[in-house]
Amino acid sequence: MKLLRTIRADASDTFVFSKAAGPGEWAVSGAFAFAGVDPEALPRKERTAFRSGFLGIGSLGWSTLAQIVEASEEDRLKAIEMLATQFLAHFRAPDIATARLAAEEEIGFTASLCDHPTGTLATVSRSLENGSIREAFRALIPDTGSKPTRVFDLIEVVGDEVIKAGATDLSPPAMGGRS
Repeated sequence: MKLLRTIRADASDTFVFSKAAGPGEWAVSGAFAFAGVDPEALPRKERTAFRSGFLGIGSLGWSTLAQIVEASEEDRLKAIEMLATQFLAHFRAPDIATARLAAEEEIGFTASLCDHPTGTLATVSRSLENGSIREAFRALIPDTGSKPTRVFDLIEVVGDEVIKAGATDLSPPAMGGRS
């Protein structure tokens, strides 16, 4: 099984978000944090989190990039429990059972995004369309040439074609993003 962990390629997350996730936290999309919120009414840094942030579930901080990593069943269960606790403490879940169900769904959705090689970086782009939050996910796959990989040395995978310096849709095929 694979899940997402936050990754910090440079210090920019500490400047663009009001609270940056630490590197290596289990990550989810985090769209639920903006339910019922008008993104245009948010302060600039929160608006940036709305538009392009993954939520680190330990700190409830934001990360521009997440990395697909191998995860054990124990890791998945720990991530669910951590997120359920956050839902209860910070997102008004009525009880732990309801929070756990919501966390299982969110972690399940995250796992569905991870059908790419371990080490692939993911980005999210969020918008508000007709009153609903719309998410699009992209995979940034490292160029495995002979030189060391830098975050900007990425390739695009579109079907079976490889195109330098781009990204590919990461959304689960049946979903094409999430609304």
